[in-house]
Amino acid sequence: MFSGRLFAEPYAFITNQLDNSISVIETNTQKVIKTISVTGKPVGVAVNNKKSQVYISTPNGGGFAVLDSKKLELTDRVKVGGASLGIAVDAKGERVFVADWYENTVSVFDTQTFKLIKVIKVGKSPSGMMVSRDNRWLYVANRVDDTISQIDLKTLRTRNTTKVGTHPFGLSVDKKGERIYTANVESDDVTVLENTYLKRMATIKVGARPYATTLALNDSLLFVTNQDDSTVSVIDTALLKVVSEIEVGEKPEGISTHPDDQHVYVANWFDNTVSVIDAKTLKVVDTIETGEGCRAFGLFIAD
Repeated sequence: MFSGRLFAEPYAFITNQLDNSISVIETNTQKVIKTISVTGKPVGVAVNNKKSQVYISTPNGGGFAVLDSKKLELTDRVKVGGASLGIAVDAKGERVFVADWYENTVSVFDTQTFKLIKVIKVGKSPSGMMVSRDNRWLYVANRVDDTISQIDLKTLRTRNTTKVGTHPFGLSVDKKGERIYTANVESDDVTVLENTYLKRMATIKVGARPYATTLALNDSLLFVTNQDDSTVSVIDTALLKVVSEIEVGEKPEGISTHPDDQHVYVANWFDNTVSVIDAKTLKVVDTIETGEGCRAFGLFIAD
């Protein structure tokens, strides 16, 4: 697909689970400029801006793939164990964290050598993960346990675990590290936690089967994908209430915010498209065709 010209960043890396591929969207033109083959039913995405790498979890491949985010090429495969799903990278770009759905663990790898550093026991069926901006904490959504684990990144030990709604999956942490938001698939709501003791601040009803979340406009709005409603709920984080419902493609799942902090990208599993939302107008401003079964679970846009 390269025609000899240089492409403009940033890129959005969209996992197409049914196609065993990654669609690379050039966000300046809103076009797919390359498709990269990644076997193992890819789902999760984590972008390491410090090392120009992208990590792709492959549940059927027993680990994760490594992409070069500049050359847009597959460079490595790393074995983990059971079925890797959620994936995240620390703020310094030195460690990558992989949630194992069946083993109920988070594996920690060095991003220089991809050697295993530690395996951390968490709750049942760990899913979404997020690292705080200060690189102090890793938060893990344990779907079957209905809990969130807080892992100390200095000791690599679990500091706290707290109950949230039913079957938490995707989560977000604000820039100040003061709040954690988790989408609870079976209870159709979002739990808001404060950081210090993981105490619940609020529970906010959203649409049917919320899957993932992202923050935009300086953390003033939280966007939540509702799988069975084909909508995105918009929550005012000061008022802690839903202020809008935006129609997107069918079965929206992964969601991530562009580095401009204004445009929100939504992967629509059944439509094989990505919807682009303007966070200021709360309207869909573009729809991009991708591969089959796009999920893009995680932070999938390079900064």
